[in-house]
Amino acid sequence: MFTLEKETLEQMGAEITTREIRQQPELWEETITLFQNSSKELQAFLAEVKKQANGQRTRVVFTGAGTSQYVGDTVVPYLRKHGALKDFSFESIGTTDIVAAPEEYLIKEEPTLLVSFARSGNSPESLAAVAIADQVVDTIHHLAITCAEEGKLAQITQKAENGFLLLMPKRSNDDGFAMTGSFSCMTLGTLLTFDQAAIEEKQDYVQALSSLGKEVIARETELQKIVELDFERIVYVGSGSLAGLTREAQLKILELTAGKIATVFDSSMGFRHGPKSFINEKTVMFGFVNNAVYTRDYDLDVLEEVRGDEIASGVFAITQPGERNFSGDKFEFETETTLLPDGYLALAYIMVAQTVALLTSVKVANKPDTPSPTGTVNRVVKGVIIHEYK
Repeated sequence: MFTLEKETLEQMGAEITTREIRQQPELWEETITLFQNSSKELQAFLAEVKKQANGQRTRVVFTGAGTSQYVGDTVVPYLRKHGALKDFSFESIGTTDIVAAPEEYLIKEEPTLLVSFARSGNSPESLAAVAIADQVVDTIHHLAITCAEEGKLAQITQKAENGFLLLMPKRSNDDGFAMTGSFSCMTLGTLLTFDQAAIEEKQDYVQALSSLGKEVIARETELQKIVELDFERIVYVGSGSLAGLTREAQLKILELTAGKIATVFDSSMGFRHGPKSFINEKTVMFGFVNNAVYTRDYDLDVLEEVRGDEIASGVFAITQPGERNFSGDKFEFETETTLLPDGYLALAYIMVAQTVALLTSVKVANKPDTPSPTGTVNRVVKGVIIHEYK
Protein backbone atom coordinates (compact mmCIF):
# COMPACT_ATOMS: atom_id res chain seq x y z
CA MET A 1 0.00 0.00 0.00
CA PHE A 2 2.77 2.42 0.92
CA THR A 3 4.54 1.95 -2.41
CA LEU A 4 1.47 2.15 -4.67
CA GLU A 5 0.79 5.13 -6.91
CA LYS A 6 -1.78 7.70 -5.78
CA GLU A 7 -4.14 6.85 -8.63
CA THR A 8 -4.12 3.17 -7.75
CA LEU A 9 -4.87 3.90 -4.10
CA GLU A 10 -7.70 6.24 -5.10
CA GLN A 11 -9.28 3.44 -7.15
CA MET A 12 -9.09 1.23 -4.05
CA GLY A 13 -10.64 3.92 -1.86
CA ALA A 14 -7.49 3.88 0.28
CA GLU A 15 -5.37 6.88 -0.74
CA ILE A 16 -6.24 9.13 2.21
CA THR A 17 -5.81 6.55 4.96
CA THR A 18 -2.59 5.17 3.47
CA ARG A 19 -1.09 8.64 3.21
CA GLU A 20 -2.16 9.62 6.71
CA ILE A 21 -0.62 6.53 8.28
CA ARG A 22 2.61 6.95 6.29
CA GLN A 23 3.15 10.62 7.20
CA GLN A 24 3.04 10.16 10.97
CA PRO A 25 6.82 10.15 11.62
CA GLU A 26 7.00 13.58 9.97
CA LEU A 27 4.04 14.80 12.04
CA TRP A 28 5.69 13.70 15.28
CA GLU A 29 8.68 15.88 14.49
CA GLU A 30 6.31 18.76 13.75
CA THR A 31 4.49 18.12 17.04
CA ILE A 32 7.57 18.56 19.21
CA THR A 33 8.42 21.76 17.32
CA LEU A 34 4.91 23.12 17.95
CA PHE A 35 5.21 22.12 21.61
CA GLN A 36 8.52 23.93 22.00
CA ASN A 37 7.13 27.03 20.32
CA SER A 38 4.18 27.05 22.76
CA SER A 39 6.11 25.87 25.81
CA LYS A 40 6.57 29.22 27.57
CA GLU A 41 2.89 30.16 27.36
CA LEU A 42 1.77 26.61 28.19
CA GLN A 43 3.93 26.47 31.31
CA ALA A 44 2.56 29.85 32.41
CA PHE A 45 -0.97 28.49 31.99
CA LEU A 46 -0.19 25.36 34.03
CA ALA A 47 1.44 27.52 36.71
CA GLU A 48 -1.81 29.51 36.99
CA VAL A 49 -3.77 26.25 37.23
CA LYS A 50 -1.60 25.16 40.16
CA LYS A 51 -1.84 28.59 41.78
CA GLN A 52 -5.63 28.61 41.72
CA ALA A 53 -5.70 25.15 43.30
CA ASN A 54 -4.56 26.81 46.56
CA GLY A 55 -2.30 24.01 47.66
CA GLN A 56 -4.57 21.16 46.54
CA ARG A 57 -3.63 18.72 43.82
CA THR A 58 -5.36 19.55 40.55
CA ARG A 59 -7.37 16.72 39.08
CA VAL A 60 -6.36 16.38 35.42
CA VAL A 61 -9.19 14.73 33.49
CA PHE A 62 -8.34 13.63 29.96
CA THR A 63 -11.50 13.43 27.90
CA GLY A 64 -12.76 12.76 24.41
CA ALA A 65 -15.01 10.35 22.56
CA GLY A 66 -13.92 7.17 20.79
CA THR A 67 -10.31 7.39 19.65
CA SER A 68 -9.95 10.75 21.39
CA GLN A 69 -10.85 9.08 24.69
CA TYR A 70 -8.26 6.39 24.05
CA VAL A 71 -5.53 9.04 24.01
CA GLY A 72 -6.24 9.49 27.72
CA ASP A 73 -6.46 5.74 28.30
CA THR A 74 -2.99 5.40 26.79
CA VAL A 75 -1.16 8.24 28.54
CA VAL A 76 -2.60 7.97 32.07
CA PRO A 77 -0.59 4.92 33.25
CA TYR A 78 2.66 6.50 32.04
CA LEU A 79 1.91 9.88 33.62
CA ARG A 80 0.99 8.31 36.94
CA LYS A 81 4.66 7.40 37.11
CA HIS A 82 6.30 10.25 35.20
CA GLY A 83 3.99 13.23 35.72
CA ALA A 84 4.19 15.98 38.36
CA LEU A 85 2.26 14.00 40.97
CA LYS A 86 2.72 16.60 43.72
CA ASP A 87 0.64 18.99 41.65
CA PHE A 88 -1.57 16.76 39.50
CA SER A 89 -3.54 13.53 39.55
CA PHE A 90 -4.41 11.94 36.19
CA GLU A 91 -7.61 10.25 35.00
CA SER A 92 -9.20 9.35 31.67
CA ILE A 93 -12.98 9.77 31.36
CA GLY A 94 -14.94 9.86 28.10
CA THR A 95 -16.93 12.95 27.18
CA THR A 96 -19.77 10.52 26.56
CA ASP A 97 -19.66 9.57 30.26
CA ILE A 98 -19.26 13.12 31.55
CA VAL A 99 -22.14 14.50 29.47
CA ALA A 100 -24.51 11.64 30.31
CA ALA A 101 -23.87 11.67 34.09
CA PRO A 102 -21.89 14.78 35.08
CA GLU A 103 -22.22 14.50 38.84
CA GLU A 104 -20.89 10.94 38.81
CA TYR A 105 -17.64 12.00 37.15
CA LEU A 106 -17.03 15.65 38.06
CA ILE A 107 -16.34 16.78 41.64
CA LYS A 108 -17.54 20.26 42.52
CA GLU A 109 -14.97 21.02 45.23
CA GLU A 110 -11.93 19.53 43.48
CA PRO A 111 -9.80 21.84 41.30
CA THR A 112 -9.89 20.33 37.81
CA LEU A 113 -8.07 20.73 34.53
CA LEU A 114 -10.22 19.27 31.76
CA VAL A 115 -7.96 18.24 28.88
CA SER A 116 -10.16 17.83 25.82
CA PHE A 117 -8.92 15.79 22.85
CA ALA A 118 -10.57 16.25 19.47
CA ARG A 119 -9.66 15.82 15.84
CA SER A 120 -12.17 18.31 14.45
CA GLY A 121 -13.41 19.80 17.70
CA ASN A 122 -16.96 19.75 16.40
CA SER A 123 -18.37 16.69 18.15
CA PRO A 124 -21.40 17.65 20.25
CA GLU A 125 -20.10 15.77 23.31
CA SER A 126 -16.76 17.63 23.23
CA LEU A 127 -18.45 21.00 23.43
CA ALA A 128 -21.05 19.87 25.96
CA ALA A 129 -18.40 18.41 28.30
CA VAL A 130 -16.63 21.78 28.44
CA ALA A 131 -19.87 23.66 29.15
CA ILE A 132 -21.02 21.20 31.80
CA ALA A 133 -17.64 21.21 33.57
CA ASP A 134 -17.91 24.99 33.82
CA GLN A 135 -21.28 24.53 35.51
CA VAL A 136 -20.35 21.74 37.90
CA VAL A 137 -16.77 22.40 39.07
CA ASP A 138 -15.92 25.44 41.19
CA THR A 139 -12.30 25.77 40.06
CA ILE A 140 -12.09 24.62 36.45
CA HIS A 141 -9.55 25.15 33.66
CA HIS A 142 -9.51 23.83 30.10
CA LEU A 143 -6.67 22.62 27.92
CA ALA A 144 -7.78 21.75 24.38
CA ILE A 145 -5.41 19.52 22.41
CA THR A 146 -6.93 19.44 18.96
CA CYS A 147 -6.05 19.23 15.28
CA ALA A 148 -8.38 21.85 13.79
CA GLU A 149 -7.80 25.53 14.46
CA GLU A 150 -11.15 26.35 12.89
CA GLY A 151 -13.03 23.79 15.00
CA LYS A 152 -15.55 24.93 17.58
CA LEU A 153 -13.55 23.49 20.49
CA ALA A 154 -10.47 25.48 19.46
CA GLN A 155 -12.50 28.64 19.05
CA ILE A 156 -14.21 28.53 22.43
CA THR A 157 -10.96 27.59 24.20
CA GLN A 158 -9.09 30.51 22.66
CA LYS A 159 -11.76 32.91 23.90
CA ALA A 160 -12.02 31.45 27.41
CA GLU A 161 -10.12 33.15 30.24
CA ASN A 162 -9.65 29.76 31.87
CA GLY A 163 -8.49 27.98 28.71
CA PHE A 164 -5.40 27.19 26.64
CA LEU A 165 -5.26 25.83 23.10
CA LEU A 166 -2.47 23.48 22.03
CA LEU A 167 -2.80 22.87 18.30
CA MET A 168 -1.41 19.80 16.59
CA PRO A 169 0.07 19.83 13.04
CA LYS A 170 -2.44 20.81 10.34
CA ARG A 171 -2.01 17.49 8.53
CA SER A 172 -2.95 15.61 11.69
CA ASN A 173 -6.55 16.70 11.10
CA ASP A 174 -7.18 13.44 9.25
CA ASP A 175 -9.42 13.59 6.20
CA GLY A 176 -9.99 9.83 6.36
CA PHE A 177 -12.73 8.18 8.37
CA ALA A 178 -10.38 6.60 10.92
CA MET A 179 -8.25 8.72 13.23
CA THR A 180 -4.57 7.89 12.73
CA GLY A 181 -2.19 10.84 12.83
CA SER A 182 -4.63 12.77 14.98
CA PHE A 183 -4.44 10.03 17.63
CA SER A 184 -0.67 9.70 17.65
CA CYS A 185 0.00 13.45 17.56
CA MET A 186 -2.44 14.22 20.38
CA THR A 187 -0.89 11.40 22.40
CA LEU A 188 2.59 12.77 21.82
CA GLY A 189 1.51 16.34 22.55
CA THR A 190 0.07 15.22 25.89
CA LEU A 191 3.20 13.32 26.88
CA LEU A 192 5.37 16.30 26.00
CA THR A 193 3.14 18.55 28.11
CA PHE A 194 2.93 16.50 31.30
CA ASP A 195 6.00 14.23 31.29
CA GLN A 196 8.62 15.56 33.70
CA ALA A 197 11.54 14.34 31.58
CA ALA A 198 13.97 16.97 30.27
CA ILE A 199 13.31 18.37 26.81
CA GLU A 200 16.53 16.77 25.55
CA GLU A 201 15.24 13.34 26.56
CA LYS A 202 11.90 14.03 24.90
CA GLN A 203 13.72 15.03 21.72
CA ASP A 204 15.60 11.73 21.82
CA TYR A 205 12.30 9.86 22.23
CA VAL A 206 10.77 11.61 19.21
CA GLN A 207 13.84 10.96 17.08
CA ALA A 208 13.70 7.27 18.01
CA LEU A 209 9.97 7.15 17.30
CA SER A 210 10.44 8.70 13.89
CA SER A 211 12.95 5.99 13.00
CA LEU A 212 10.67 3.21 14.25
CA GLY A 213 7.69 4.63 12.38
CA LYS A 214 9.65 4.71 9.14
CA GLU A 215 10.65 1.10 9.76
CA VAL A 216 6.97 0.08 9.94
CA ILE A 217 6.43 1.61 6.51
CA ALA A 218 9.48 -0.14 5.08
CA ARG A 219 8.40 -3.55 6.42
CA GLU A 220 4.81 -3.52 5.18
CA THR A 221 5.30 -6.83 3.31
CA GLU A 222 5.86 -8.63 6.63
CA LEU A 223 2.55 -7.34 7.95
CA GLN A 224 0.87 -8.29 4.68
CA LYS A 225 1.93 -11.91 5.24
CA ILE A 226 0.17 -11.86 8.63
CA VAL A 227 -2.97 -10.41 7.07
CA GLU A 228 -2.98 -13.20 4.48
CA LEU A 229 -3.65 -15.75 7.25
CA ASP A 230 -7.14 -17.22 7.49
CA PHE A 231 -8.78 -15.24 10.30
CA GLU A 232 -12.09 -13.68 11.25
CA ARG A 233 -11.11 -12.40 14.69
CA ILE A 234 -8.29 -10.25 16.10
CA VAL A 235 -7.11 -9.86 19.70
CA TYR A 236 -4.87 -7.11 21.10
CA VAL A 237 -3.34 -7.29 24.58
CA GLY A 238 -0.77 -5.21 26.48
CA SER A 239 0.14 -3.79 29.88
CA GLY A 240 0.47 -0.31 31.36
CA SER A 241 0.01 2.37 28.72
CA LEU A 242 -0.02 -0.39 26.13
CA ALA A 243 -3.16 -1.83 27.74
CA GLY A 244 -4.85 1.49 27.02
CA LEU A 245 -3.51 1.33 23.48
CA THR A 246 -5.18 -2.03 22.80
CA ARG A 247 -8.58 -0.33 22.73
CA GLU A 248 -7.50 2.00 19.95
CA ALA A 249 -5.77 -0.81 18.03
CA GLN A 250 -8.87 -2.99 17.96
CA LEU A 251 -11.06 -0.03 17.02
CA LYS A 252 -9.01 0.52 13.84
CA ILE A 253 -9.82 -3.04 12.72
CA LEU A 254 -13.48 -2.65 13.67
CA GLU A 255 -13.84 0.68 11.85
CA LEU A 256 -11.89 -0.07 8.69
CA THR A 257 -13.54 -3.46 8.12
CA ALA A 258 -17.01 -2.15 9.10
CA GLY A 259 -17.26 -4.93 11.70
CA LYS A 260 -16.45 -7.77 9.29
CA ILE A 261 -13.57 -8.72 11.60
CA ALA A 262 -14.55 -9.25 15.24
CA THR A 263 -12.22 -7.80 17.88
CA VAL A 264 -11.34 -8.10 21.56
CA PHE A 265 -8.87 -6.09 23.64
CA ASP A 266 -7.63 -6.51 27.20
CA SER A 267 -4.62 -6.23 29.46
CA SER A 268 -2.16 -9.08 29.15
CA MET A 269 -3.07 -10.50 32.56
CA GLY A 270 -6.76 -9.67 32.32
CA PHE A 271 -7.14 -11.59 29.08
CA ARG A 272 -7.18 -14.95 30.85
CA HIS A 273 -10.18 -13.98 32.94
CA GLY A 274 -12.88 -14.72 30.39
CA PRO A 275 -11.89 -12.89 27.19
CA LYS A 276 -9.55 -15.75 26.27
CA SER A 277 -12.74 -17.66 25.36
CA PHE A 278 -12.81 -15.51 22.21
CA ILE A 279 -9.91 -17.44 20.65
CA ASN A 280 -10.69 -20.05 18.02
CA GLU A 281 -8.89 -21.43 14.98
CA LYS A 282 -9.69 -18.26 12.99
CA THR A 283 -8.17 -15.80 15.48
CA VAL A 284 -4.98 -13.77 15.22
CA MET A 285 -3.58 -12.43 18.48
CA PHE A 286 -1.19 -9.50 18.84
CA GLY A 287 0.66 -8.64 22.04
CA PHE A 288 2.15 -5.20 22.64
CA VAL A 289 5.31 -6.06 24.59
CA ASN A 290 6.47 -3.59 27.25
CA ASN A 291 10.15 -2.70 27.68
CA ALA A 292 9.92 -2.57 31.48
CA VAL A 293 11.52 -5.91 32.44
CA TYR A 294 9.04 -6.83 35.18
CA THR A 295 5.98 -5.95 33.09
CA ARG A 296 7.48 -7.55 29.97
CA ASP A 297 7.41 -10.97 31.63
CA TYR A 298 3.63 -10.80 32.00
CA ASP A 299 3.19 -9.71 28.38
CA LEU A 300 5.34 -12.59 27.15
CA ASP A 301 3.77 -15.15 29.49
CA VAL A 302 0.29 -14.77 27.99
CA LEU A 303 1.63 -14.90 24.43
CA GLU A 304 3.57 -18.08 25.20
CA GLU A 305 0.45 -19.56 26.80
CA VAL A 306 -1.80 -18.90 23.81
CA ARG A 307 0.88 -20.10 21.42
CA GLY A 308 1.16 -23.31 23.46
CA ASP A 309 -2.61 -23.84 23.26
CA GLU A 310 -2.18 -24.32 19.48
CA ILE A 311 -5.66 -23.03 18.71
CA ALA A 312 -5.20 -19.56 17.24
CA SER A 313 -4.37 -19.05 13.57
CA GLY A 314 -1.43 -16.87 14.63
CA VAL A 315 0.12 -15.31 17.73
CA PHE A 316 2.45 -12.35 17.24
CA ALA A 317 4.50 -10.13 19.53
CA ILE A 318 4.95 -6.48 18.56
CA THR A 319 8.17 -5.62 20.29
CA GLN A 320 11.54 -4.02 20.62
CA PRO A 321 14.24 -6.63 21.41
CA GLY A 322 14.93 -7.26 25.10
CA GLU A 323 16.71 -9.72 27.36
CA ARG A 324 13.70 -12.02 27.19
CA ASN A 325 11.84 -12.33 23.89
CA PHE A 326 8.84 -14.21 22.51
CA SER A 327 9.71 -17.68 21.22
CA GLY A 328 7.07 -17.46 18.48
CA ASP A 329 6.39 -15.12 15.58
CA LYS A 330 6.97 -11.43 16.09
CA PHE A 331 7.25 -8.04 14.48
CA GLU A 332 10.46 -7.01 16.21
CA PHE A 333 11.87 -3.58 15.48
CA GLU A 334 15.37 -3.79 14.05
CA THR A 335 16.34 -0.12 14.23
CA GLU A 336 19.01 0.37 16.88
CA THR A 337 17.59 2.92 19.23
CA THR A 338 16.84 3.41 22.90
CA LEU A 339 14.28 1.08 24.44
CA LEU A 340 11.33 3.42 24.75
CA PRO A 341 9.05 3.64 27.80
CA ASP A 342 5.52 2.46 27.14
CA GLY A 343 3.87 5.87 26.79
CA TYR A 344 6.07 6.80 23.85
CA LEU A 345 6.45 3.25 22.54
CA ALA A 346 2.69 3.27 21.97
CA LEU A 347 3.13 5.55 18.96
CA ALA A 348 5.38 3.10 17.12
CA TYR A 349 3.15 0.16 18.03
CA ILE A 350 -0.04 1.87 16.88
CA MET A 351 1.47 2.36 13.44
CA VAL A 352 1.79 -1.43 13.21
CA ALA A 353 -1.86 -1.84 14.25
CA GLN A 354 -3.02 0.88 11.84
CA THR A 355 -1.21 -0.83 8.98
CA VAL A 356 -2.71 -4.21 9.87
CA ALA A 357 -6.16 -2.57 9.89
CA LEU A 358 -5.55 -0.90 6.52
CA LEU A 359 -4.41 -4.15 4.89
CA THR A 360 -7.26 -6.11 6.46
CA SER A 361 -9.81 -3.59 5.19
CA VAL A 362 -8.57 -4.14 1.65
CA LYS A 363 -8.54 -7.90 2.21
CA VAL A 364 -12.25 -7.94 3.07
CA ALA A 365 -13.03 -5.77 0.03
CA ASN A 366 -13.81 -2.65 2.00
CA LYS A 367 -12.77 0.94 1.26
CA PRO A 368 -10.55 2.25 4.10
CA ASP A 369 -11.25 5.92 3.36
CA THR A 370 -15.03 5.44 3.55
CA PRO A 371 -15.45 2.12 5.36
CA SER A 372 -19.08 2.42 6.47
CA PRO A 373 -21.10 1.15 3.47
CA THR A 374 -24.42 2.15 5.04
CA GLY A 375 -23.27 5.65 5.97
CA THR A 376 -24.65 5.19 9.48
CA VAL A 377 -21.24 5.78 11.10
CA ASN A 378 -19.58 9.09 10.25
CA ARG A 379 -16.22 10.85 10.52
CA VAL A 380 -17.78 13.42 12.87
CA VAL A 381 -20.57 11.89 14.92
CA LYS A 382 -24.12 12.80 13.95
CA GLY A 383 -27.50 12.37 15.55
CA VAL A 384 -26.47 13.32 19.10
CA ILE A 385 -29.03 15.29 21.07
CA ILE A 386 -27.48 17.29 23.91
CA HIS A 387 -30.09 17.73 26.65
CA GLU A 388 -30.02 20.80 28.86
CA TYR A 389 -28.16 20.19 32.11
CA LYS A 390 -29.70 21.83 35.15
